[in-house]
Amino acid sequence: MPRTKKVNEAVIAVCIQEPAEDGSTMELGAIQGDALRFLHQAFITDTIGHALDTDADVRLYYVDQPERKRLVAIITEYLKKKLSGKRATALKSKFKAVPVDYERWGLRVERIFQDCFKEGYRHVLVIGSRTPTVKTSKMNRALRMLKEGDAVFGPTPEGRYYVIGMSKSYQIELSTFDWKSPSIYSEVSEAFSQKGLAWSELEIWYCVEDPDELELMVRDINQWRFEGDETTARETELVMERLLSKME
Repeated sequence: MPRTKKVNEAVIAVCIQEPAEDGSTMELGAIQGDALRFLHQAFITDTIGHALDTDADVRLYYVDQPERKRLVAIITEYLKKKLSGKRATALKSKFKAVPVDYERWGLRVERIFQDCFKEGYRHVLVIGSRTPTVKTSKMNRALRMLKEGDAVFGPTPEGRYYVIGMSKSYQIELSTFDWKSPSIYSEVSEAFSQKGLAWSELEIWYCVEDPDELELMVRDINQWRFEGDETTARETELVMERLLSKME
């Protein structure tokens, strides 16, 4: 029986990262242990919330382990109780949590792309769980770029990615690259160019993995509040306020 065509052609795949993934880690100074877990949970919650405000479907990919299942259950139940209006409707109609095997990062991202394309999506945007300040507007811009080309990349200052997207089909085998390499961004983008594929680039942004990036995140959130944006990275802001209060 032929696969039913999906109404929505675009999906944002949020991938929960482990504390250490192929050369990258979350080391946020005094924020450790339970505090780090709560903050990471807020990062994921905010990223899902931003994605729900787009027109794309949203999938949350997580390693199929008891601890991660509990985390996903906590986040999902919290969102069900917390969200209202358009976001609440979107959570019911276009959100899905998907377990995956624990594999090295490049292979896991590859499986996510393959799964999404297999399900009938034509535009797949993958984002990790350390980017709570990637706003809905940036996600929408990436999705527009995907509809006009074969790929979109969001580079970090370290030469890695904060988002990566592909269109039409899975065209580059990400598992063949060394994701610990400091030049992984240029290596993957060059592979697309060599195949004659058209790709676009978002502005340089950051993943929150060290104290400097944490400080940058706080500055961004404060600036958005000053500008009247009260929703972007709101869960992250609340957790940070509680953590700072305990530290004082």
